[in-house]
Amino acid sequence: MSDHTRTLTVPSRRLGPSTEKGRSRLVNIVLFVVLAIGSVVMLGPLLWMVSTSLKTKTEVFALPPIWIPEDPQWDTYTRMWDAAPILSGIQNSLIVALTVTIIGSFTSTLAAYALAKMRLPYKNAIFLGLLAGLMIPYPTLMIPQFMMFAKFGWVDTLLPLIVPFLFGNIIMIFFLRQYLQSVPDSLIEAAYIDGASHPRVFATIVVPLIRPAIAAQFILWFMAIWNDYLAPILYLNTPTNQTLQVVIANLNVEFATQRDYPLIMGASFIALLPILIVFLIFQRQIIESVALTGTKG
Repeated sequence: MSDHTRTLTVPSRRLGPSTEKGRSRLVNIVLFVVLAIGSVVMLGPLLWMVSTSLKTKTEVFALPPIWIPEDPQWDTYTRMWDAAPILSGIQNSLIVALTVTIIGSFTSTLAAYALAKMRLPYKNAIFLGLLAGLMIPYPTLMIPQFMMFAKFGWVDTLLPLIVPFLFGNIIMIFFLRQYLQSVPDSLIEAAYIDGASHPRVFATIVVPLIRPAIAAQFILWFMAIWNDYLAPILYLNTPTNQTLQVVIANLNVEFATQRDYPLIMGASFIALLPILIVFLIFQRQIIESVALTGTKG
């Protein structure tokens, strides 16, 4: 025998194109089935809410459950306007949500740009101080804030829900700052060398680059403000000054005892429409934000 060790080479077995294509097709089918089941689970409560809003009181408690009412009660969507101040609630919620998200998103983007790309003294300490503010639970601030706004005469107005958020959202600042870290500094420095000012760099370079991230944070913030219940119930007393979520909560207290769940579901569906509209408007930017976040290393 030779002193050298003999090694046997086993030829690798590569999958043919047809086998790889079949495996890829199988994976796509499995993913489609999983996503289809997930979509049914997610859409089920929404469809049940719409269906319940068109039922009679008897059909709501029918067994087995009835998905399609025999005689849809379309008058539910007309009598709800007389049962509660829903129109003023929608108006107040839109004023709060749009004012806060539009102005607050602008100031948050400015703050994120300053903390990420501008040469500021102690900017890292300022950023850590902002993050430390997230660790303070809101219940510890409710009483001091209420006393302060009461001295200002802002109780039973929309100002306590608007003014504190006009200066930015810490979560949005954090997200946009981290997003801006992937933007090359050389790109911004080249604009400065060409004579561009900070406002011009911000408007023509920074905002277009992070527009998908701004859109994603905008819709998340809009949803949070629109669905907020705790702050409005603290500060708003007059029914005509209350936001939509407080109006629906009062509607639930009043009509749940009468088992008028179609009316409550109809009002809840109306409250859901603005969020769906905002999502449809910004869905392209949100998808771009998720795709770009996944590809940035």
